[in-house]
Amino acid sequence: MSVELPLWRAISLFRVLALCYAVLRYFDSYLQFVHPVAGWIYLGALTLWTLASTRAFSGPQRCTWYVLVTDLVLVVTGIVMSGMIDAPSRVGHGAPTLPTIWAAGTVLGFAGRGGWRWAAAAGSVIGVANILGHGGPSGDNIHNIVLLMVAGCAIGYVMEIARASEATLTRALQVEAATRERERLSRDIHDGVLQVLALVQRRGGEAASAGSAAPSAGSAGSSDAADLAELGRLAGEQERALRALMSGGPLPAPRGTEPDRPEQPQDLRTLLAPYADERVTLSAPGTPVLLPAPAAGELAAAVGAAVDNVRRHAGPAARAWILVEDEPQAVTVSIRDDGPGFAPGRLGEAERAGRLGVSQSIRGRLRDLGGTAELYSAPGEGVEVELRVPRAGSDAPAGRR
Repeated sequence: MSVELPLWRAISLFRVLALCYAVLRYFDSYLQFVHPVAGWIYLGALTLWTLASTRAFSGPQRCTWYVLVTDLVLVVTGIVMSGMIDAPSRVGHGAPTLPTIWAAGTVLGFAGRGGWRWAAAAGSVIGVANILGHGGPSGDNIHNIVLLMVAGCAIGYVMEIARASEATLTRALQVEAATRERERLSRDIHDGVLQVLALVQRRGGEAASAGSAAPSAGSAGSSDAADLAELGRLAGEQERALRALMSGGPLPAPRGTEPDRPEQPQDLRTLLAPYADERVTLSAPGTPVLLPAPAAGELAAAVGAAVDNVRRHAGPAARAWILVEDEPQAVTVSIRDDGPGFAPGRLGEAERAGRLGVSQSIRGRLRDLGGTAELYSAPGEGVEVELRVPRAGSDAPAGRR
């Protein structure tokens, strides 16, 4: 809901209450007027207009300038009529006008539609009508005009601030949605395209080196080695270009809709089982570890990214252990290896270089799930990754990111 709609509803309610006050005030003193029937005719027209325009004052789209100008004409007419149909002695002693405080509703309408400047303009017109058409300048007139101007300008300023804040919030939400979509795309690219390109580049370089070191097998062998070297070079260029786009390129437009995923709980053990092999040991509870399908899939993908990092960076002889803990409030998966580890600050350097495996494929996924991803490492001590996903409805406190 728009942040200014409650203010419009308050203005609409104020106009109705102000009309009731004007009618009661006139009923209490109409016998003292020189032409009381004219006053009743005016208040009858004011009542019909107030009821007819109540819906128009429910929001800025319906409250057009035509409605506001009509409102202002009615106020000025009532003020001028007050000086003509009331007794001169009463006018000289500062008797209230026919619309009384209903005039403030008109100024508030201008404030909501056009801001404090339009409110000041409408208040000035009403003030001039009050001075010229109802008793001239007096202490009461000046006091009422000042109050009207202050209230209208204040409400108009608040309306302008509310609109600016709503626009800023909308832009922030759009940027956040675009950023999350970009992070999701970065994870998908890292998990698929970048790893394939890196593998092609590495194998192309190895094949080219082997071809150049082996005895010449004719022009066909040299041509194959050159083709593989060129393929590896092109793959390397594309990998660097994708990493640059993922880390600093323009944000893609957020998608309107995404295909629905099945919401049935899924056993996390089944998704993690393919990662176990002769180098990776999986330890999980004997009973199913159930999570909503989207959460289970994202958590399994984050585990897969961590295991892939072990295979790529920990060395060919390194081993890894995956431990699944099923707790009442959260599911925790730990991935530990006996590789060389890394020095403090290495993850920050990798992220600045465009290598977003940890920040996007692991931490990004856990952040989207409302969980945490913690990494512990020191040179020579391996790496431990702890992934924690709270269960739905859990009030478990979030840990460090």
